Amino acid sequence: MAVPRHRARTLLTRVLTALALSSVLTATAVTPANAAPPTVNRPDAAAGWLARQLVDGERFEVVFDGVAYPDQGLTIDAILASAAAKVAGTNAAKATGWLARPEILTGYIGDGTEAYAGATAKLALAVQVRGGNPAAFGGVDLIARLRGLQAPSGRFSDRSAFGDYSNQLTQAFSLLALGRTPAGAPASGGAYLAGTRCADGGYPLYYDQPTCVSDVDATAFAVQALLAVGRPTDAAPGVAWLVSAQAADGSFADSAGTANANSTGLAAQALAVAGRPIAWLKARGFLLSLQIRCGADRGAIAYAPGGFDPATAVRSTAQAVPGLTGSGLATLTASGSRAAAPILACP
Repeated sequence: MAVPRHRARTLLTRVLTALALSSVLTATAVTPANAAPPTVNRPDAAAGWLARQLVDGERFEVVFDGVAYPDQGLTIDAILASAAAKVAGTNAAKATGWLARPEILTGYIGDGTEAYAGATAKLALAVQVRGGNPAAFGGVDLIARLRGLQAPSGRFSDRSAFGDYSNQLTQAFSLLALGRTPAGAPASGGAYLAGTRCADGGYPLYYDQPTCVSDVDATAFAVQALLAVGRPTDAAPGVAWLVSAQAADGSFADSAGTANANSTGLAAQALAVAGRPIAWLKARGFLLSLQIRCGADRGAIAYAPGGFDPATAVRSTAQAVPGLTGSGLATLTASGSRAAAPILACP
């Protein structure tokens, strides 16, 4: 039986939302951001390049079957990168305002009947980083909705007619966002995350799999979340696993074995937060080796060695910047950010 158009679009939104939390999507770019004098600060320049890729200076989009859809998840990544580098404040403010639009907000977190835990948590964290009130964002109490999506087991899950897309990133973002509220994160949420650890010390991306397989991205987020909610003993094996997974050149690889900026950026951020400076500096060095030094895209971080692909550079740059600065999600703030988006000085 054919799926009604409105339901098909809702399902597409669900799929894109899930992908936006963890995978590489093609972004459309175009309006220049606030101009700034050239800089030699390479993390700042990476965040500046990223801001200049925002469509209309406020958002990212993903093209699916020839149609452009709003990419709220990647836009949030840009907001977090802006805060980590303390630049491009004008664009981060515009992006936050765009996320508060009713159609953009509902399309990402759900309308209430449909409610997506990972998206709600990630957005709540971004609002907190920007100094806003996540309990009153776009007319929605993100914190109350997120708490309402926690099961008795402690797991945060989607409430959706189209299935549950929650995973380890959902749990980590939920703990990080709730940990910044006056009431704090529920202890059961931290206990649930800690209980998913694999035998080798790392953390899996997906739950309830026949074999527990540690994942770099999931472990990096899990480490930050566990430290944020006061569970350093549970975070320690994850930190040790990350160090063991690091290649000699400082890089981290995805599940397919490809060394890349995305995983390396996330791991670098976790290592900095966990107090492992040598491993962090090695990862930072790998990320800087991928930065474009001259030309129109100078400042951008390529996804992997061997060439620059604009289709993957936006997300890799967004996830690399916090790793370059070593700024952790639990304490990240946009306070003190400069308005302009710096351009890297060509050496």
